Amino acid sequence: MKHDKVTPYNSSAPKKEQVATMFDNISGRYDLLNSLLSFGTHKGWRKKCVNLLRDNKPSTILDVATGTADFAIECAKLSPKKIVGIDISEGMMQVGRQKLQKLGLDKLITLEQGNAETITYPDNSFDAIVVGFGVRNFQNLEKGLANLHRILKPGGKIVILEFSYPTNTVVKAGYSFYFSYITPLIGKIFSKDPRAYSYLMESVKAFPNNNNFVAILNGTGFKNSGFKSLSMGVAAIYYGTK
Repeated sequence: MKHDKVTPYNSSAPKKEQVATMFDNISGRYDLLNSLLSFGTHKGWRKKCVNLLRDNKPSTILDVATGTADFAIECAKLSPKKIVGIDISEGMMQVGRQKLQKLGLDKLITLEQGNAETITYPDNSFDAIVVGFGVRNFQNLEKGLANLHRILKPGGKIVILEFSYPTNTVVKAGYSFYFSYITPLIGKIFSKDPRAYSYLMESVKAFPNNNNFVAILNGTGFKNSGFKSLSMGVAAIYYGTK
């Protein structure tokens, strides 16, 4: 099962259109569900990602698949001059813009419609790029990563946070049960689009995680690539430099 063949609604529409519709549908409850489903651990995971960028002191940061802007908000702690968040879901970004306004970060962080494969920022535009739970949803993974490599400045760093699939037998069994049964149930109760939470598990299973994904990073031009497992392998941080 290839990662790009797994789509939210199994319709004939392009994957990115299906993903945009899915996130528009769940945008109002996304933050609540994210905290429920990850037991709040996603906040700590993002902090670890941002810490990997601290030594680089990035002045300009791109947050790909920004959603409701949580990763961009965490990146603001690095005191950059500019953060741009892009996403294909206008519904998610509307929620994000309200958050930014409340936090007084709407001058530092701007959210724009766009996706990794087709954004046309000039070569060498950003000091750092972050992607939180977004690479699974790329329509063409290699094309998206190659384009991000193009717009990253030489010496710049990409940091990607993504769900992973545990290798430990016991953890894997618990993880599979939780994501196969509990996650769709919670999605059904709290969201008007329960299919979004069934898709989550399918896309995680199909994603080329750990060393497989590091190989793809290397293949799209990144150097010094690697990954760190989080929470017994349920998520991973991937990184690389240009």
